[in-house]
Amino acid sequence: MVSTQFYSSTTMKTMTILPLIVLLLLTLSTNIVIASYYSLSIHDLLKSRGLPGGLFPMNVKSYTLSQNDLLEVFFDEPCEAKFETLVRFDTVVRANLSFGGLNGVEGLSQEELFLWLPVKGIIVQDPSSGVILFDIGVAQKQLAFSIFEDPQFCNPDNYACDILND
Repeated sequence: MVSTQFYSSTTMKTMTILPLIVLLLLTLSTNIVIASYYSLSIHDLLKSRGLPGGLFPMNVKSYTLSQNDLLEVFFDEPCEAKFETLVRFDTVVRANLSFGGLNGVEGLSQEELFLWLPVKGIIVQDPSSGVILFDIGVAQKQLAFSIFEDPQFCNPDNYACDILND
């Protein structure tokens, strides 16, 4: 009788631990798939999704890409880069990444006529057209794809104020 209780106790422990091991293995395999993106720079990731690599500046601190394609790009501090106009990046820029598009963009704005307008989406409808569309809410702005081929350097967003004060 004693050995039967010991056997069933051991079996119960095994049955309790087995699902935890399976869950751990599934989690690790998922992380390996997502971690494969981390071997790519943000610029190479964008290119692999049909977008120009220079949409984000050189000084990106890091990025994450979730299983549901939520892209989060991190900077040490808010900064501005000059493309055709000034573009401001918050410390975190979020968007849903798809082939040829960044949708539901948060943390990115573009200067238009002395106003900062939030960029809501970035779309490449036809790569052969050489055009990229910026959805700034009130309108869509067409820009040359070539403007964003090479990453720019992003200056701290108070950089212009520092120059004026010198």
